Amino acid sequence: QVQLVESGGGLVQAGGSLRLSCAASGGTFSRVHMGWFRQSPGKERELVATIFSELRKIYADSVKGRFTISRDNSNNMAYLQMDTLKPDDTAVYYCDARIGSVWYRTSTDSWGQGTQVTVSS
Repeated sequence: QVQLVESGGGLVQAGGSLRLSCAASGGTFSRVHMGWFRQSPGKERELVATIFSELRKIYADSVKGRFTISRDNSNNMAYLQMDTLKPDDTAVYYCDARIGSVWYRTSTDSWGQGTQVTVSS
C-alpha cells in the first residue's frame, strides 16, 4: 500500500515561489512515476507535472517554464518547485504515484488532505 504525504504549501504573493514536498512509502520508489495534481474550488483536478522513473518530465502548459518537478530516490521524496506564482495557481496540491499506467490515488480515490497553496495578487 502506497502512502503519500504532501507538505510545503502556504500563502505567497504573486511572483513568489514555493517548494512542495511529497514523502512516499510502501513501495519501490525508484520504479514508480510521480506526479503533482492540483484542484481549486469548482474545477476538476488537474495533473500539472510528472516525473518518470527514468527522470523524463512532463508539464501542463499552464505551468511550463515556471514549475520544476524533481525526485530524490534515496529518500523516497518528490518535489515541486513553483516559481513566478500566479493567483490562478491557487489550489490544493496533491502528489500521486503511477505504477505502470495507473495513478494510485486516482484509482483508489484516496487523495488525503493535500497541501494548500494560495497566491495573492
